[in-house]
Amino acid sequence: MPQMPDHPLRYALANELHARPFPSLKAPCFAAYVAVKREHDAAGRDREADRMHLLALLDRHGAPHPQPGATHYSGKVGRYQLKWESHTEFVTYTLFGDGVTARAFDPAAFDAFPEDWLAEAPGVRVTSALIRVEEQREEVDLRARLSEWFVPESLAASWVLDREALVAGDFRIDQAGHMRFAVFTAPGIGKRRVGRIVQRICEIETYKSMSMLGLARARSLSGRLGEVDGELCRLVGAMGGQGAADTTLDALLSISAELEDLMARSSFRFGATGAYEAIVNQRIDVLREERFGGRQTFAEFMTRRFDPAMRTVKAAERQLASMSERAKRAGDLLRTRVDVERSAQNQALLESMDRRADLALRLQQTVEGLSVVAISYYALNLASYFLYPAAKLAGVSKEIMTAGLTVPVVALVWLMVRRIRKSMGH
Repeated sequence: MPQMPDHPLRYALANELHARPFPSLKAPCFAAYVAVKREHDAAGRDREADRMHLLALLDRHGAPHPQPGATHYSGKVGRYQLKWESHTEFVTYTLFGDGVTARAFDPAAFDAFPEDWLAEAPGVRVTSALIRVEEQREEVDLRARLSEWFVPESLAASWVLDREALVAGDFRIDQAGHMRFAVFTAPGIGKRRVGRIVQRICEIETYKSMSMLGLARARSLSGRLGEVDGELCRLVGAMGGQGAADTTLDALLSISAELEDLMARSSFRFGATGAYEAIVNQRIDVLREERFGGRQTFAEFMTRRFDPAMRTVKAAERQLASMSERAKRAGDLLRTRVDVERSAQNQALLESMDRRADLALRLQQTVEGLSVVAISYYALNLASYFLYPAAKLAGVSKEIMTAGLTVPVVALVWLMVRRIRKSMGH
């Protein structure tokens, strides 16, 4: 029996929803995490270079390769479990290992990533983190450990997922260059739930770091936007004066072009910052935090430290869009003024041309009148010479003959000139 045909992408898109499972972890364990990004044009990077870098790590351990064009991979590398993901602007590597070091957050745990292999990464480090997962202890012991491991002033700690785990971190980079997070799990918690908690922590840290790139962009724009705003205000204020509108319009167009260029170069970063901020807040929400021992939660930490940065980015984005719109409106008004002035100039030019045409017509009529006289004069002389012998035989003097010919000759010439004018008029 014939079946209904499927869309060519149906299975691929359905499987994509299940292609990145959470890791399965059991305390005690640790995770070493690093996110790598091209410094410039990361969204348009050569993704094959990222894949080849992954293959270099897999080949060191004789691990199988992912499918060509894959955007995620999970498998064993030596005694660790590797999770690799390729995102729009960055790639992430996470190594999961059993047990924890005697020294909390020992940088040696990151040695699972070969140092020379990290140096050959096609990009720069956005963030890296060590996540230590232990079983829950007495609250007094937990407080002591958190005070020893983290900076109290910026420490965020909270119960998550109905108190099945305690998560903590101070979002500070340690001397080894890594962020540090601790997870204390309750007895009987599922392995996948532990994996989800660790994965959420990695995502919160990564997308928080990626969002902060928008703040750097906003700060780099602030100085120039202040200068352009002053220039724009000065030009708008000068529009009501009697200065040269064309010069002011050229300056406005130059500012508009610069603002459009700034918007084109900033729109992706500002848009990505908004998307990353939403992911950070969503990942924190799904943890369902409860306060631990009077400490700030992750959500409160973000409200105090992260949200102001995001508001700065949004303010810069709004300022840039507002200035671009102001420059556009001012340019439109000034173009209208220039058009009106040019219309007035054209009107004056047409009136001047009308006056000159009227003068030319009068001059032409005068010349035509003089031409009638001149032609009549020569025609009368020719006729006199032609008729003089006959007049002499008739006993008519030359003067009388000339006087008699004058009126007919002038009338004939006038009629001839009038006919020529009419024919030219048609």
